[in-house]
Amino acid sequence: MLSHDRLTATLPHVQPDDAALRLVIFGVRQMGAHGLDDAAAAHAFLTGFGQDFRRPLTLLRTLMLELSEVSSRPIQIAPWCCPRMTASEAALVAVLTRCLTNEAAAGLLLADLLAVRDASGPLATAAALATACADLGLPLG
Repeated sequence: MLSHDRLTATLPHVQPDDAALRLVIFGVRQMGAHGLDDAAAAHAFLTGFGQDFRRPLTLLRTLMLELSEVSSRPIQIAPWCCPRMTASEAALVAVLTRCLTNEAAAGLLLADLLAVRDASGPLATAAALATACADLGLPLG
């Protein structure tokens, strides 16, 4: 069993209370562990967004694909059931909550997460995902 100190070192952040962000984190974790076509992620998005779930789900799939292609280092994710987040997940949450209001800051955070100079492609997808969630009544953050 992990000690409290080791757990907080591995998973330093508590998940946000925001339902939309928790849904996106769940989707990231499921797709990261089981692939982009994970049925549990699709079901969670159907439950969360209703009949218009396809837009945010497709955008999250696209974002996950772009992150995996662009990143020059591994992005750590926690198991789906964990109430805490990795530093990488917390950085992604910060990007998603800032990409519509402070694009420059979100771009720097995302470039740092991916260890690349330019993260404009995934940033555009993150902004489209944040817009889709807001349009469907679940704004991120």
